Amino acid sequence: MVLSDTTAALDWLMDKSLVLGYTKIGPALRRSWWPADPATGALAGRHVLVTGASGGLGLATARGVARLGAVVHLTGRDAARLEAARARLQDELPAATVEVHVSDVSDLAGTAAFARDLAARLPRLHALVHNAGVMPPRRTTTAEGHELTYATHVLGPQVLTYGLRESLAGGRVVLVTSGGAYGQRLAADDPEFTEGEYSGVTAYARTKRMQLVLTRLWARDLAADGIGVHAMHPGWADTPGVTDSLPRFAALTRPLLRDADGGADTAVWLTATTDALGTGGFWHDRRRRPTHYAPVGVETPQQVARFWDGVRAAAGVPAPTA
Repeated sequence: MVLSDTTAALDWLMDKSLVLGYTKIGPALRRSWWPADPATGALAGRHVLVTGASGGLGLATARGVARLGAVVHLTGRDAARLEAARARLQDELPAATVEVHVSDVSDLAGTAAFARDLAARLPRLHALVHNAGVMPPRRTTTAEGHELTYATHVLGPQVLTYGLRESLAGGRVVLVTSGGAYGQRLAADDPEFTEGEYSGVTAYARTKRMQLVLTRLWARDLAADGIGVHAMHPGWADTPGVTDSLPRFAALTRPLLRDADGGADTAVWLTATTDALGTGGFWHDRRRRPTHYAPVGVETPQQVARFWDGVRAAAGVPAPTA
């Protein structure tokens, strides 16, 4: 959708101001000019997998695609929470078909096994939404030796996406990232955060920057299979991820926070719209956004290549080149 000069300028100002663009003020104003909602039944009979779907943005995304007719697959680490999420969705949407799968995306071997099993059972998957996220207060490593945030946001999604590559042919991949990525450069030479003083907030933002780079890399690599790849950020939403991990921020901004459905809107739209989206974009409130606020700290091709080599080596897929 082409915006008028005045509307484009207002949209740009809102995006740069953060408070106007990231809070519930953003969609309240932008609804008057953003692209149309997907048609009723746009996802009827199509299968959509949402990770980290037992609450917050993941559950809201699952609700959104279920309303459009999708067969929804929920994944998460906690079986009881997943069952509660499934029950809640089916209480709200009695006609919905919802399946749950216990799978921890930070467990790379377990994620690879889950992908193999699902691909064998589900030859066609319309969309994969990577929403699972963590913000540990101290540096934590997985049983496989990877820093937990990096494993959850980068390596696990790499394993899952490539494990489902054949099923996703002609479909879409959406990464739920964060505006916090704007404050970080690509940590190509220390992706596991072994140097410097560890901060969960910083680790989160670093890996969200990595996800923006992954979006472009996956878009290039998966284009041959007709898979569109997109990243989006939800703005500031009133979800457990914000209230539990950033309680002071949540307390100060709560009157302006979006609800979970508002935060998930663009992820649902990217999954279902028939608009021409291209691939490799970064989206917020149904509009493509720049990946950097200013042309400083932009990752070089050499940094991107080192990062990609490291991800492929750690994840094992696709096989690193000799």
